Amino acid sequence: MPGYRCIAAWLLMASLLSWGQERRPRIDVEHYRIEAEINPQERSLAARVEVRFVPLDEISSAIFELHNALNVTEVEDEQGRPIAATRSHQDFTERLSLPERLAKGKAATIVFRYQGRLSGEEESPVVGIKFAAIHPDFAYLMYPARWFPLSGYTTDRFTAEMKITVPAGFRVLAPGIEKSLDAPPGKAVYAFEFRQPSFPGSLAVVRQEPLRINAEGVTTTFYFREANQEAAAAYGQEFGRAMAFFSGLFGLPPKVDLTVVETEPGAPNGYAAPGLVFLASTSISKQPSVRLVANQVARQWWGLLFSAVTRNHLWITNGAARYAELLYLEHLNGAAALEAEARELYVDALTINDVPLIQAGRIEDYSPEFWAVSASKGAAVYHMLRYVIGEDPFRRLLKEFAEKHAWGSVSTEDFQKAAEAIAGQKLDYFFLQWIESSGAPEFKLEYTIYRTQKGFRVVGKVSQDLDTFRMPVDLKIETEGNPETKRIEVVGTSSEFVVETFGKPKKLYLDPDNRVLRFSEQVRVAVAIRRGEQFAEIGEFNEALKEYQRALEVNRYSSLAHYRIAEIFFLQNNLQAAANEFREALNGDREPAWTEVWSHINLGKIFDITGQRERALNEYRQAIRTKDNTQGAQEEAARYLKEPYQRPRAQT
Repeated sequence: MPGYRCIAAWLLMASLLSWGQERRPRIDVEHYRIEAEINPQERSLAARVEVRFVPLDEISSAIFELHNALNVTEVEDEQGRPIAATRSHQDFTERLSLPERLAKGKAATIVFRYQGRLSGEEESPVVGIKFAAIHPDFAYLMYPARWFPLSGYTTDRFTAEMKITVPAGFRVLAPGIEKSLDAPPGKAVYAFEFRQPSFPGSLAVVRQEPLRINAEGVTTTFYFREANQEAAAAYGQEFGRAMAFFSGLFGLPPKVDLTVVETEPGAPNGYAAPGLVFLASTSISKQPSVRLVANQVARQWWGLLFSAVTRNHLWITNGAARYAELLYLEHLNGAAALEAEARELYVDALTINDVPLIQAGRIEDYSPEFWAVSASKGAAVYHMLRYVIGEDPFRRLLKEFAEKHAWGSVSTEDFQKAAEAIAGQKLDYFFLQWIESSGAPEFKLEYTIYRTQKGFRVVGKVSQDLDTFRMPVDLKIETEGNPETKRIEVVGTSSEFVVETFGKPKKLYLDPDNRVLRFSEQVRVAVAIRRGEQFAEIGEFNEALKEYQRALEVNRYSSLAHYRIAEIFFLQNNLQAAANEFREALNGDREPAWTEVWSHINLGKIFDITGQRERALNEYRQAIRTKDNTQGAQEEAARYLKEPYQRPRAQT
């Protein structure tokens, strides 16, 4: 059956953190020289890392982040003098007390030596997600794992040299120019150099031979394990198409031919490093996820070629990568696909409505709230900006912004200036509303129609609750002839308008194409259901039920809300309550349409469990008659027509 929307498996409660409650000494890391040996059998890492940095103030201490499973054995300065280090496992940091004060702007180098075991079972710096694991037959170390000492996570760009030693028969994949080095017997040494400031601190260790797929003039190299190797051809086609499309949209990428590596369940569905993409085993299927591929390819520009100057500006890159999914789907499937995806995007964005985008840095990394704000609401901003400034200026903005800021850091101010220069208009109102403020409007439209000598005049008023709101909004007027569209300015809590038409107006629609991020009765239902799905995903069923009930308070005929409630009751073995709710789903608005076929299937399962085979068969036959095959519904119904459904042992 259609599962809950995959968010992340940790608490959904709003986790607004004060990142770095103490003020950390400010430094700018310029370069890493990493020498590491990975032992797959022992699942261990031993490393020596030189960090060259420049103090941004006069400092006597420095703080670096490092994975808690890695134990620092020695820290020294460039003269070989030992540096006292204090470990804090609470925030996975290493605080260094420097031998002498360092002057602002004077470069310094610190050398770390450390070792540890990274099996993937240790506590991750990002709760609930594996960013590093060393297995007997493969390994991956991603930048968010803090497997080397970090400062300025996701914001401080750096160059890097890496020399990685592994047992003979293994191969190391990493960003940058690869060099071949002599190795001791039984070992292999791989060296990489990345000369432009970015985030090249990720690598993979593999044993299998590469699979190279050419599509659209792009060669993508895959390291998929045996169970997923047949999928490489389809993924190669998709990566090639996506790279060709985004190269036309954003300009030349830093690297056209990407390497794609399979990780494992529990790792992020996708993670992009320069020229290197990691995909979790659970995200690889015979039919590639177009959205996942588009997002990871787009991040070669948005996040790697350039990145946010602080985490409060992450909406620029996360939002662009998320909106790239919609642009790519529009490219493949047309405007209707864009409209459908935009509706889903806006629902995601509105699940967190009280945090301004410019404060995204307060939210826990990789949490559902973080993605709702920095990615979904960020993408909604791009979608609205496209509508405000027009199609051609918007596409110019994407390409010229990427070209101008290559290998650098960007801020909201940079982006606003670029948008204003290309659009030829001031956009203070837009960025004030959607970046610096929280909340979204809910429009109320009132109007009166008057006949005039030349046609008709519509005098109306738009009301909403946000005092500082200002936005151009389309007004569609259905007339006895062709429909007419006018653009009006909605400013403040009450905006009056007058429009003239030739044909007699029959009905007015405000924002008919749903360009503005806003609430409506339908959206409130969808948002409540989405929140419920997020709670259900992590097993918070009571909270999920509360959200579904909120949806029913707005629309008591919501089939999806009833269906989601029924799913929870079914999981809890409350079969009578589940059956009642599946019936309510069938008696509701049947939105989305798949709720009909799956309600019948689940009712059939309930009747099978309770020994009512004839009633179960009737439900399965009704499911077949819908001809709806959403997520294999027809195959599922056909299977249980042949054999009764039996609960898994864990559910009995």
